[in-house]
Amino acid sequence: MKKHLHITHTRVLIVGAGPAGLGVSLALQRAGVTDQLVIDAREVGAAFRAWPNTMSLLTPSFYSNAFGLTDLNSIDPDTSPADFLHTQHPNGEGYAKYLEAIVSHFQLPVRPGVKVTSVKKESARFIVQSEQGEIHADYVVWAAGQFFHPRDHDFPGAEHALHSSRVPDWSALEGDEFTVIGGYESGVDAALNLVHLGKSVRLISRGEPWASDDPDPSRSLSPRTLDRLRELLKTPEKAGLIEFVKNTTIKSIEKGPGFWTLRDQDEIPLATTTRPILANGFHNGLGIVSDHFEYDESNNPIFTEEADESTRTPGLFYSGPALVHRNALFCFIYKFRARFGVIAAEIATRLGLPEVEANLKTYADAGFMNRDLDCCTNCECAIDPDDAETPEPASFAQL
Repeated sequence: MKKHLHITHTRVLIVGAGPAGLGVSLALQRAGVTDQLVIDAREVGAAFRAWPNTMSLLTPSFYSNAFGLTDLNSIDPDTSPADFLHTQHPNGEGYAKYLEAIVSHFQLPVRPGVKVTSVKKESARFIVQSEQGEIHADYVVWAAGQFFHPRDHDFPGAEHALHSSRVPDWSALEGDEFTVIGGYESGVDAALNLVHLGKSVRLISRGEPWASDDPDPSRSLSPRTLDRLRELLKTPEKAGLIEFVKNTTIKSIEKGPGFWTLRDQDEIPLATTTRPILANGFHNGLGIVSDHFEYDESNNPIFTEEADESTRTPGLFYSGPALVHRNALFCFIYKFRARFGVIAAEIATRLGLPEVEANLKTYADAGFMNRDLDCCTNCECAIDPDDAETPEPASFAQL
């Protein structure tokens, strides 16, 4: 039975009850916006609950809020997943519990199980159609996330592979030899988990991210992942189970009787007797609102630098890992949270609320209200990856 949605009008509607949506909701609450609603097609932190059971956050959690250094994985200046969960790298289930605690403690107006089917703007208001009825809003913040939008149809035959996001337990996969397509975080994570189970893995990557020295963790492997690789390679029997295939782009996959054939950019075939693992990331998650945004030459959605608002549909804001400004990626929680206060301040000001800046001072002090995008782009981490030099180690064992 479908739940009946009683609310038909709200000043601000937030779509998505993950860290991006709840973070903006908290900032709006601090700015004085009480008439708001957060909806989600599933539940609070649903994407984190769907993570493979061995996956955990790359960025470390450490409670240092009292010293003015907010936990990297927190979604507001006053809480800490490390303090709440007593772990440095929360797993998906743990982080979802942290988000649930946020909702409960701050009494955020969250309605789970409300799936949006369309968003349109008529005059000065949005009409959002859901399976539970119509919602009218003055402003919409799209924070639906990416995890449930895997890139599993990017090339011919990609559907024959198993996307890494759809593996709840690596130990449940049958077979002894695996091919993983994608050499960044999710691909290396898949390879590490399989090798630790005694499986042999061929890791195929378009570039050579394990050798990149780009200081931006959004463009290279994170220090934690590199540490995990170094630790694995210290054990000869495990090091011998992983093969690194660099500068190779898989263009197609063909399914045969009991085997799969992968073809690269030179039409060279690679055969595997187990279903290939696809670890090529996710779509931007804009989904049904994608037509409400403009796109650049790289097909990245364009947001205003003033407040991450659509340049095509005023009043529609975005919060989440698809945020890009001036070639700087905001795809980690500690990055896109820097704009929570910016979005909240803009909406609260347009609603005519008093003392917005004063109410959000703690957000500004904690780095949750970053309006100076030069700090993110005039540095080494914003260099064009095409201009970056990539070292050529003789082997990965040099790490």
